Amino acid sequence: MTHEHDHRGHDHQNGHDELCAGSASRDPKIILPGDIDPHHRWDRPIQAPGQMQVDFEERVNFRRLHAYRLARVRQALARSDLGALLSFDQHNIRYTTSTVIGEWARDKLTRYSLLTGNGDPYVWDFGSAARHHRLHAPWLHQDHCRAGLLGLRGAVHSDAGLFSRAAEEIKSILQAEGVADTPLGVDVIEPPMMFALQRVGIEVRDSQQVMLEARQLKSSDEITLLNMAASMVDGVYQDIYEALKPGVRENQVVALANKRLYEMGSDCVESINAISGERCCPHPHNFTDRLIRPGDQAFFDIIQSFMGYRTCYYRTFSVGRASEPQVTAYQRAREWMDRAIELIRPGRDDRQDRAGVPELRRDRLRDRDGGLRPEFLPRPGAGPARAAHHLAADLAGRPHGTHRRHGLRGGNLLSRDRRRIGGTDRGGNRRYAARRAGDQPVPRAGTAHRQPLLRPGPPPCACRGRAHPMPLALASMSGEGKKPMSENTRKAPQAALPPETRLALYRLLVELRYTEESARTTSSFRT
Repeated sequence: MTHEHDHRGHDHQNGHDELCAGSASRDPKIILPGDIDPHHRWDRPIQAPGQMQVDFEERVNFRRLHAYRLARVRQALARSDLGALLSFDQHNIRYTTSTVIGEWARDKLTRYSLLTGNGDPYVWDFGSAARHHRLHAPWLHQDHCRAGLLGLRGAVHSDAGLFSRAAEEIKSILQAEGVADTPLGVDVIEPPMMFALQRVGIEVRDSQQVMLEARQLKSSDEITLLNMAASMVDGVYQDIYEALKPGVRENQVVALANKRLYEMGSDCVESINAISGERCCPHPHNFTDRLIRPGDQAFFDIIQSFMGYRTCYYRTFSVGRASEPQVTAYQRAREWMDRAIELIRPGRDDRQDRAGVPELRRDRLRDRDGGLRPEFLPRPGAGPARAAHHLAADLAGRPHGTHRRHGLRGGNLLSRDRRRIGGTDRGGNRRYAARRAGDQPVPRAGTAHRQPLLRPGPPPCACRGRAHPMPLALASMSGEGKKPMSENTRKAPQAALPPETRLALYRLLVELRYTEESARTTSSFRT
């Protein structure tokens, strides 16, 4: 894919010419405001464009993406007490150098990159891959793309000398760029490599938090790629919904999802969890050849990557109809999530957020061996972004004496709902945009504007994260057919009820619904 250079901020083309000059500098690299400008446009919906590049609109500007990521790493390095970053993690290498090879190299620890505060990125790769980078990665110096091979996780003995030669080469670069006397940050490493670095006089320290600091604030291009990755999974869940029926095996659903994702352009389908029926508790995080049966609850989690930006996107389906305990559990979980999201604001930390989340208590949602049913609760999603993930299940499980505080910043994303902290939903998914007569929000005090709409009628499959259908009794008691509420009425503050009271009322309405349906069924049989 090609793209026009971005001319906002400083001139990226001139910077690229300087980069390719090939001369190492002892002066610290200057980070200009344009380099770390994420170019957010919160006045527009977050786009999920097609994957092709076109000449009539800007989609993902990859040169701007490269410059932003490298500038973020330089900024995080400058704020630390490290002189350079040595990365063996595939994702950190890609973030720093914008190079990647097959997913098979993820756990080999044989590719690595080096960035000093005074220089430009180096990358060591398999010889043919290094040659490819020299031809097709013009943002890297020619002599900074080097062939290298280490121990391949123990496959090559340290006596072969590969580790010692690599350590000496790294030491020479650190000396040339004036940072040999400062600590070297490393994310993950084979022990023989660490020992070799120490033998040549290099002080090795942990750099994982430095890289996390760099990667946690996403640019507009990164957010677009995340949204594109999520849109791929949207389509796969539609396919799963259509294929899910008694007699289908879990591994068949996994095969279907893998095929569709690779057809849509996925870099790597890392994992797909498919768990149904009695296997849902405790959650095993895998899939088997189990046959799906009528009435099963089926949970799926799709972890895949598009252009290096990954999803952890999960949904629960009912093969048939949702049961009363499932409806109740969904209501409880949704309240916990929304309450936690309401607390997340820029400048807050874990201890402030945790104060507003109710403590977990033993109740009917707990199974016989004491564990809270995982399919009934939200859990934080993972991905390339360090999204603001302090959801209820995470907060409530943390001890009061937590010493590490991770403050939230304006512009962080809530990856599960794609909401921006400190702003409105920019995903183009206005909750009341297509509201029809008879639609009612979940009865949640003060947060009705965040809830999906529930429509009365035959209950569909409880899937794709949507709320369960409105109980018929609730529809009849909620004043259906009356004049719809005005916008001002919807925004007016509501009287808050204790969570226990709301849950008790909801359970009562669910029981009334089933009583009505039972009576209707009995009447039809008599007829």
